[in-house]
Order: sequence, then structure tokens, then C-alpha cells
Amino acid sequence: MGRALNRSLWEDTSPPAVPRPPLDGDLDVDVAIVGAGFTGLWTAYYLARAEPGLRIAVCEAEAAGFGASGRNGGWCSALFPKSSASLAAFSNRDGALSQHRAMRESVHEVAQVVGEEGIDAHFARGGTISLARNPAQLARARAEVEEARSWGRDDDDFRLLDAADAREVLDASSVLGGTYTPDCAAIHPLRLARGLADAVVRLGVQLFEQTPVLSIGPGRLVTPDGVVRADTVVRATEGYTVTIPGLQRRLVPIYSLVIATEPLDPGLWDRIGLRRRETFTDQRHLLIYGQRTADDRIVFGGRGAPYHFGSRIGPGFDRDERVFARLRDALVELLPALAGTRITHTWGGCLGVPRDWCASVGLDRGRGQAWAGGYVGDGVSTTNLAGRTLRDLILERDTDLVRLPWVGHHSPRWEPEPLRWLGVNAGLRAMAVADLEERLTSRPSRVARLVAPFVS
Repeated sequence: MGRALNRSLWEDTSPPAVPRPPLDGDLDVDVAIVGAGFTGLWTAYYLARAEPGLRIAVCEAEAAGFGASGRNGGWCSALFPKSSASLAAFSNRDGALSQHRAMRESVHEVAQVVGEEGIDAHFARGGTISLARNPAQLARARAEVEEARSWGRDDDDFRLLDAADAREVLDASSVLGGTYTPDCAAIHPLRLARGLADAVVRLGVQLFEQTPVLSIGPGRLVTPDGVVRADTVVRATEGYTVTIPGLQRRLVPIYSLVIATEPLDPGLWDRIGLRRRETFTDQRHLLIYGQRTADDRIVFGGRGAPYHFGSRIGPGFDRDERVFARLRDALVELLPALAGTRITHTWGGCLGVPRDWCASVGLDRGRGQAWAGGYVGDGVSTTNLAGRTLRDLILERDTDLVRLPWVGHHSPRWEPEPLRWLGVNAGLRAMAVADLEERLTSRPSRVARLVAPFVS
């Protein structure tokens, strides 16, 4: 694997950030936001644009974009972690369709803001290809397209590819077909996060870095060096929600790890494809994700790192050499032409998973507390939708956004330990077993069928 750097490619390919000062003393504002990841930054951005005189403060424990927002695989997609059928079950068919339309529009909205604010986020809207590489995966791809048609989604939204068309996009091994959607862009996530941070500061938002929040209460948040009082407090903490007293079972932090190759030469890219910088995955159960970067590397990540007892998080969990090795093996198995390619960066981070895998956004006006999160790794564009929705909720705007089915949704709490540790890690192991079963039998996995109700 060679000498891998102990920080992300995104950090190494971003301009140096100038640290902003921490909070020093008490503060009174209209809106206080906990967390300067995408959720917090988009919320501050849209509030400040809508009401220029609004007093807004953002408190961030580290630096803007420190968490999953600045470390992810760089997919800005229309994916929502809960299926349309599941959304319809607790709302209705029109609500589920509206949620999907809103997600598609969010990809365009991110592109528009990137352009308006001059953020060099390496945005390339090439769409996503999901390869089918064994008969069970091909059956799943066909079923997904049939399901999409039942929701009125046509070829311009989501379509089936035969083997030749799929290989034309990405010439991977064992390709039998795949699916394609145009609703995804490859981005440089840390550049986007830092660009948004600069934008909100220009708009008059107070951004305090190195300011951990110790507790959140109605209309106030407490930091080591001051109390922020506000009409509305927004919790935008995603995988770090477990660090806030009283919220340890709201989300579980699951680690996703990522590797990046050295820049590939043009001849190799001619063989591989991804000419429009399409993002890519395949139909396996234990998720993988990849993109071609603006400087012609491949960034490739996936699940498989264990959940840590008690929902513990920490910098030591960002690295797991066994998982990095498995990711490299998976990448070379997918793209054998990369067999001799050097891996230059390895990194990871935690994301937030609710008990029912349904992201949510909402406002308890009586308590002056708002929230958004639980994106299950699909947060780059979903956070944009969350920011616009929180703007409308806080400013009491009656819009289509505040009537989407995820608004006001409350996921059940996770089980106490050790049940949580046993359940989450068993689920991760089951997905790996399901993939092995399908490779060996070429039939849809019975194990995956048992687990599916818990993650759909």
C-alpha cells in the first residue's frame, strides 16, 4: 500500500484554513447553531440571506467542516436514506414523491450556491452508476428500476443499463449491467464546507471555532467559556450527537473509511472511463462508493468498520488498517487495471444513523429547539434541504418544504447497551455474509432479506 498519509486527501488539497477565534463570554442572539458542518452552515446561510438583520451564532467544537461534512466520499446526490415506500407508509404517496423531488432539486440548489458564492468545490454533475456484477445484483438492479417506474420515475430520473452501456461508463470487472441516475455530482467536500463557512461570515454570522458545546437546553447552550442565549437553538451535530447529555441514544455513530489513489495517467483513465466524473458503486449490500477527483485520482470508501461499544467516538477510530486493506482489495477487484497503483491517503470519520434509518428535521417552537440529522451517509445534499427547511420553520414560513414527510419525524431511540453493540455489529456482519452468499450462489441473499426491514 505504500506510505499512506494520516489525514484526508481533502485536507491536503484545500487551501490552508485560518482558525477563527472561540467564544469568549456570554452572548445573546436570535438563533444559535451547534455544529459547523453542512447542516449548521446551510442553516446559517439561508437564515442570513432571508433575514439580513438576524443575529446568528454558530459554535463548532473543532473547525468548520471537521466532521463528516469535510471527510466524506464527495457525493452530492438525490439519495434519501429511507425508501419512498417507507416514507409513504407514515405520510402518503404524494408526500413521498414530494420528498424525492425535493432531493433532486437540492442537487441543483447546491450547484447554484457554489456558483453564486464562487466556491471552488470541484463540482461535476456526472450522475451515479451502480454496477451489477453477478446475477443476484442484476436482479436487484432490475427490481429497483421497476420500483422506480411504479413511482412515476422515468428514464431521465433512473434507468437500467445493459452490460455494454455500463462498461462504457465504467469498465469494471464482471459487469452484467447496472443503473444510472443523473442526480449526483462529485464534489470536494472540505472545499465546499470551508467555502460555506466563509460565505456565512461574509453575511454577518458569528462563527466560533474551538468552542465545544457542553449542554443544550431550551433557548440556551453552554460552552466552557460562555453561555449563548437564543430564541431558537439548532442542533446540527450528526454523528457527534452522542456527546451531548441526554442524547446518547438518539443516533449511533457508524464509521466509514476512505482511501485515495495517486493521480492516474490519461492512458489508464481511457481504459477505466468516468469521463464525466460519474460517481460509482455496485449493487452489493455492504456499501462501497467512489468518485474520480478533479486531479484524476480515485477516492473510494465503504462501510465495514465496527461500531464501538457505548457509541464511543474518537480520532483513533478514524483508522483501521484491516478495513483500509479490504478497501484496496475491493477497489482492485472492481478495477483490475489499478493493481499497481499507489494509495496515498487513508482516512475515516463517523456518520449518524437513527434507529429507523430515517433522516429528520424539525422545530419544537415551545422549547425553542430545532434539529436536523440522521442522514446515514447521504448528507451532502440532504443537509442543504435541511438548511432551507429550518429557515422556513424558524421564520414561520408556510412553504412546501415544511410539509415534507421527514419534517417533525421522530425516530425511536436506540436500544441500551449491550443490545445496541450486538445489533449494529451483527447487522454489519450480516451484510458482508449476504454479499458472500450472492457471489457463491448467484441468487438473492436470504440473509439480506431478513435484515432488509430494518434498513429500508
